[in-house]
Amino acid sequence: MRMQEVKISETEILELDIMELPKSCVIVICEGKAKLGALPAHAETRIKTHAGKVKRVNFDEGEEF
Repeated sequence: MRMQEVKISETEILELDIMELPKSCVIVICEGKAKLGALPAHAETRIKTHAGKVKRVNFDEGEEF
């Protein structure tokens, strides 16, 4: 799995150390859950929703020729 769960404290605060994050990344928050994913160098990333909720994150990767 590419997306990793990010811990949210008991007081519902999301704390991240930006020095430890990948150079290019995405954080998706939905229904009290947060997930982090590194973005590939050459790709299209789609976040699919249904009824206002995140259902899927798709990574369509490519390679420079």
